Amino acid sequence: MSLDVDFVRSQFPAFREPTLAGFAHFENAGGSYAAGQTIAWLDRYYRETKVQPYYAFAPSARAGAQMDAARERMAAWLGIGTDEMHFGPSTSQNTYVLAQALRRHLKPGDEVIVTNQDHEANSGAYSRLAQDGVVVREWAVNPETAELERRGLEALLGPRTKLVAFTHCSNLVGSINAVREFADLAHAAGAWAFVDGVAFAPHGMPDLAALGVDAYYFSLYKVYGPHLGAMYLSREVNAALPNQGHFFNEGKAVARFTPAGPDHAQIAAVNGVMDYMDAVADRHGQQGQPVAARAAAVRSLFRAHETALLQPLLDWLVKHPKVRLIGRTRAADRAPTVSLTVKGRDSAGIGSRLADAKIGVGVGNFYAYRLVKALGIDTEDGAVRLSFVHYTTKEEVDRLMRTLDDVLAAA
Repeated sequence: MSLDVDFVRSQFPAFREPTLAGFAHFENAGGSYAAGQTIAWLDRYYRETKVQPYYAFAPSARAGAQMDAARERMAAWLGIGTDEMHFGPSTSQNTYVLAQALRRHLKPGDEVIVTNQDHEANSGAYSRLAQDGVVVREWAVNPETAELERRGLEALLGPRTKLVAFTHCSNLVGSINAVREFADLAHAAGAWAFVDGVAFAPHGMPDLAALGVDAYYFSLYKVYGPHLGAMYLSREVNAALPNQGHFFNEGKAVARFTPAGPDHAQIAAVNGVMDYMDAVADRHGQQGQPVAARAAAVRSLFRAHETALLQPLLDWLVKHPKVRLIGRTRAADRAPTVSLTVKGRDSAGIGSRLADAKIGVGVGNFYAYRLVKALGIDTEDGAVRLSFVHYTTKEEVDRLMRTLDDVLAAA
């Protein structure tokens, strides 16, 4: 069964918003549209339950129940325990909190491995552990392909390796990394695998049990939800790392890595993301199926639709004489996050020309500063990023190619 794109788009108020008429959104890697269900949950929470949650009085009890339901539903969709599901203000803050916990857990001379393919949130926070005597090793991309290679990781792993932090999918390269393979290598060396899933999760929230990682984090404002960071921590990691919350929360699994109070309304609005995912599943014949099967079906629908739209775009870019395409050329191997540079042209100028045509694309280094530098690209001007998700249509991709062709042909 193919994805019912008309149904999907009917779930997003942005496609009925008069101020967005004629606009094509190709910067989804920086933030997706919010599903109507997400907006409805936020509105309802602020109107009906904007009080301190978890007390006995009715609006407070309802607020707490909504927050608990959000945690339970997302955990089930990801294939993890409810006590392994954490929420924080952002992915950057979640990784910062983990790094602070590691600062007290690791000993001088212990080793962590980071990559130069990642967003700075998943490399910078752990790299700063060097200030406390931790040895930080960089797993560098092949500068010709921008890819992380297995042999590069194998060369760095050793008896003192305690952590390997890498990305599921680069927010600039777009290639989907071999997460299970890399995690298994880390575990064989006695290390944890912490994975940044921000650029992957919008394309089908993963089955975390299948990935076999110890921590996984992503940003819900890129997954049709509120501005909130979602994080999986295995029970082993949770128990091993020191408490980062209030001292009296030491024994509470879901409070130990939330130093500040969570945003109650945004956590409740995670129910909107799950309502949307459930609506897609139901529309495509998954009524009554177990959660794992529903999640797998939606993931497959999203990927199949995106891959079909992505391959013609990649084929066109590969053939264009002025374009340097970053990453793989086979759509099945990557997310629809496509970055490029143009010979003799600045990226900012191309972005502006596309904006004039009511097409929104990203321009810059996208906080992947180390990667942009490694690829020999100007870190200030960066690359042009074209990113879409499952609600994008073939007509929009065709329009993007036509307009970009005109822009590149101009002097």
